[in-house]
Amino acid sequence: MPLDSDEICYRIFRLIEVNPDISQRELAKAMGISLGKANYLLNALIEKGLVKAGNFRRNEEKLSKVAYLLTPAGIRERIQLTRRYLARKEYEYEALRAEIHALKQEVTFNEHR
Repeated sequence: MPLDSDEICYRIFRLIEVNPDISQRELAKAMGISLGKANYLLNALIEKGLVKAGNFRRNEEKLSKVAYLLTPAGIRERIQLTRRYLARKEYEYEALRAEIHALKQEVTFNEHR
């Protein structure tokens, strides 16, 4: 099932918050998307001012390491996304509970025929 844009952003924000040093390759793997798509999505969030990327040298001989941080606007957006995501999941949960209840009634009815 493909992810909608809210869920994609929500998952990126969560991954960045848990691990600001996450590489684009790790992000892509965790989300099940291509490296190119991860790069595109991160750049879009950076352009919108929701994520900030910083280069930090770990060692003079090694390449620079990028860390991603949510900006204050990104934090506000993540909170809104979390609210919408939670509301949608609660709705899905209640719909699934109702379906399970109906199926159980159907099975019980057919067993007693």
